[in-house]
Amino acid sequence: MAIFKIHHITNYQYDSPVVDSVNEIKVFPYSCPEQEVLQMELNISFSPDVQLFQDYWGNRCGLFSLLIPHKTLAIESKAVIRTTQSNQLKIDFHSDFQQLQEEKRNNLSLIELSYFEPVKNQETIDKIAMQLTENTNSVAMLVEQCCEYIFKRFKYVKGITTIETTVDEILDHQSGVCQDFAHLMLQILRTIGVPSRYVSGYICPNKNGMRGEGATHAWVEAYIPGYGWAGIDPTNNVWVTNTHVKLAIGRDFNDCSPVKGTFRGNAEQHLSVYVSVGYEDGHVFEGTNDVKQEPMFPFSHAIEASDHISTQQQ
Repeated sequence: MAIFKIHHITNYQYDSPVVDSVNEIKVFPYSCPEQEVLQMELNISFSPDVQLFQDYWGNRCGLFSLLIPHKTLAIESKAVIRTTQSNQLKIDFHSDFQQLQEEKRNNLSLIELSYFEPVKNQETIDKIAMQLTENTNSVAMLVEQCCEYIFKRFKYVKGITTIETTVDEILDHQSGVCQDFAHLMLQILRTIGVPSRYVSGYICPNKNGMRGEGATHAWVEAYIPGYGWAGIDPTNNVWVTNTHVKLAIGRDFNDCSPVKGTFRGNAEQHLSVYVSVGYEDGHVFEGTNDVKQEPMFPFSHAIEASDHISTQQQ
């Protein structure tokens, strides 16, 4: 077990007043047996009423609006979280695809998360899938090999992809960040028929060299027959244990965006995201991501597109 103090601020600044800002936030730690929320504090500029609800995937969400003119908007969350998952995972490496098919039968959720839409370069995905399935009938082993394949063949490079980057573009770049690797792994696993889902959150390794430390992070959960959902991180080539804190799950990043919404106003915006992770030994990792915005069309601007760029999981 481990305890982490996570501080996350999404800050918008506008060069002229905007109004009618409506926002959906997913900054609440996900409720699951692998982690326990010891403390949670949410602060939003102008203290609007926040309507809480649970979405289709079980994520805790908040909805709020600001009708008054404003030139700044800050959304701050502070959480103290204890991760309870053991470092010694007892994943079933003996369960096979026949057992997977039996468990998927009549389970609409697993069937839905097995579905994939072919990409333009689906032929390359099919070749990767065929290569991975040649030497094993173990679902867990295949998932592990898929993770290793991405880790070894795709370079971790910041700044060359965005939230809009497609799987085809990732294949062309042969590089990207955690969000890209998660989307690629989902495409491969679903092509093979393994139910899998996108996970957003934080990685908290405390100076052990893992990539993505202190920032919002992304990984994959694959369904292993005889075990259930197992997190695996292709950015670091590891099964998820107690160094990952989960915020939201879904089919892809669009289901897990920390902040999205709209506003009205003829304004350009500047967006920055600050994240810090505090450890039990007193060490704190922190960083701020400033995003340069292109001028937007007046009167009906979308925060969603700009925020997606800034909060691309690293």
